[in-house]
Amino acid sequence: MSAYRDGGRTVVLIPATFSAEEEAHWVERMLARLSAGDRRRESGDEQLAARAAQLSRRYLGGHARPTSVRWVSTMGRRWASCTPAEGTIRVSDRLRDVPDHVLDYVLLHELAHLLVPAHGPAFWRLLASYPRLERARGFLDGLAHAEGLPLSDEVEGVAGE
Repeated sequence: MSAYRDGGRTVVLIPATFSAEEEAHWVERMLARLSAGDRRRESGDEQLAARAAQLSRRYLGGHARPTSVRWVSTMGRRWASCTPAEGTIRVSDRLRDVPDHVLDYVLLHELAHLLVPAHGPAFWRLLASYPRLERARGFLDGLAHAEGLPLSDEVEGVAGE
């Protein structure tokens, strides 16, 4: 049994052999689980946005001001992404349990993209003041290797290029 959101619809998958009573019970239970997850994500999004604002102030002089920062579960090959034109930042929920310095690096990386879209020298200069930059990138490379994903240098070029 599972339930998920598909655009404006909620889809609940249950065995076809369930009686009407079992179906009603499990649909109600799965909808309650989805609602609880939605509440947790919304609260988590607020904390993530506050953390991003703090990082922007500390490392970027407060110049990076995203319109939204949120966790997403649909990101399979990336740790995070940003849309500079809209000011939005999305972070893969696969990073919920990484060490703080790793999440901070990912947020700072996306915040820097609000100011400099490409991974050129100006971009890496913005990140240079983050003291655990190389450790965080190394951690992410290890995680990427374990998940069979490309390493950071393969995705975005070598730092400082």
